[in-house]
Amino acid sequence: MVSLRFYAELNDFIAADRRQRDFEWASAADVPVKHLIESCGVPHTEVALILVNGEPVDFDRRLCAGDRVAVYPAFLALGLRPPLPAARFVADAHLGALARLLRLAGFDTVYGNRLADGEIERLAATEERVVLTRDRDLLKRRAIGHGCYVHAQQPDLQLREIVARLDLADRVQPFSRCLICNARLLPVAKRLVRDLLPERVRDRLDSFHRCPGCLRIYWEGSHWRRMRERLQRALAATAAAPAVTAQAATADAATAAAPPPPTTQPTPGNCSGTFDGACATSRTSRGTR
Repeated sequence: MVSLRFYAELNDFIAADRRQRDFEWASAADVPVKHLIESCGVPHTEVALILVNGEPVDFDRRLCAGDRVAVYPAFLALGLRPPLPAARFVADAHLGALARLLRLAGFDTVYGNRLADGEIERLAATEERVVLTRDRDLLKRRAIGHGCYVHAQQPDLQLREIVARLDLADRVQPFSRCLICNARLLPVAKRLVRDLLPERVRDRLDSFHRCPGCLRIYWEGSHWRRMRERLQRALAATAAAPAVTAQAATADAATAAAPPPPTTQPTPGNCSGTFDGACATSRTSRGTR
């Protein structure tokens, strides 16, 4: 038997009668701590710090009977966060609205409503993408090194959660990516796209961008301000990471009997478009990928 304790939002993944307290867990001899953590329901991608008998260890640490294991999520108080190679994402089929908002904020985000789990795992491994999902079993796949279980259900709150958790506020580049195919938008001279523009836009505006993938043309249309304000609202309320305090973690590292820390819980239409709501539009079709 080993003694386990999960802190902060990691408690969301485990059985209710084991939350916010130490509990005993029967374990085969000489198993890695990663196996033990995931057998309790917690994906390895959600874990930033593991202490065994007060000492930091990695996922390969083998456990012995009587060990005490304390498991912490990523939190900013101690600067503990799994190293993020780049702010690139792959979102599963249930997070299409979040994927579009991430693109709106300028983040490279792969999404497809038919993207299989195996392909998500491959993209995570080969392109060093952070997996975004509400499927905890997907995050347990061996080749996925970086991932986030998305707790919020409303897209704006999901964006806020990801930006806060991964400390991405200073990397936001609004309106720099195509919301349909994810390509980075490029400036284009008005004379090159003049014949593709609605008359009211052609007469009023001079600055345009084009997607090199689907060839949509973007401009600051009538809904651009509302989209900008939506993004600003979502990011302005970005909160700090879960409130696990430095004092609590330090105490746990010093003694196995530390008191628990506080917790909180491309199919282009007519190749023209504007920023509208949470996705790019053409005059004849609305993109959904």
